[in-house]
Amino acid sequence: MPKKTTRVELRPLTLSDQDEFCSLVRASSALYGPWMQLPTTAEEFQTWMHRFDDGSNLGFLIRVRETGAFAGTVNINSIIRGRYQGASLGYAAFAPSAGQGYMTEGISLILEHAFEELRLHRLEASIQPDNKASLALVQRLGFRYEGVSPAYLYIGGAWRDHERWALNAPTPWTPDPSLPAV
Repeated sequence: MPKKTTRVELRPLTLSDQDEFCSLVRASSALYGPWMQLPTTAEEFQTWMHRFDDGSNLGFLIRVRETGAFAGTVNINSIIRGRYQGASLGYAAFAPSAGQGYMTEGISLILEHAFEELRLHRLEASIQPDNKASLALVQRLGFRYEGVSPAYLYIGGAWRDHERWALNAPTPWTPDPSLPAV
C-alpha cells in the first residue's frame, strides 16, 4: 500500500520503527505535548502498537522521500462499517520536519487511501481549540467545521474540549460491500 508524492511517501507503521519513532516523539513533545500523548519508550510503543492488531485502527508513517526521515505519523482510528462507513483521523508531525508541508502531503495520501481503497465515506478530526497548526491543516485539506464537543477526549489527565472537523468522500464514491443496500 505504499503511496507517494514527489516529496513524501506513506507506509504502514511497524514494530521495527520503535526506536526512531520514540526518539522523534521525545524530540517533538513541544509540538503536541498538550494535545496528545504518543509513546516515548519501547514498552509504551509495543503496547500502543496493539491498537492496530484487529484492523479497526491503522497506523502509518509519513517519510521524506529525499532523506528517508520520518516527517510524522497518521492514524485512521475507530473504523466503523455498516451504515456509518467512517473513522477518525489522528496525526502528529515530528519536529525536525515540521512546518515544511510534509504533513499536508502525507495526510492527502491518507485521505486518498481512506476514500478509495478502504472505501470510507467520512473521516473526522477532533482538535483542541488552541492547536492552531492542526486546525490550519484540516482547513487546508477541505475539512468542514461541525462544532465543539465539551470534555470530549481524555488527554494529559483531563477531559478536553475538541472542535470536530469532517470530510466526506468525493463523489462519485464506491461504497464498501458492508454498506447495507437499503
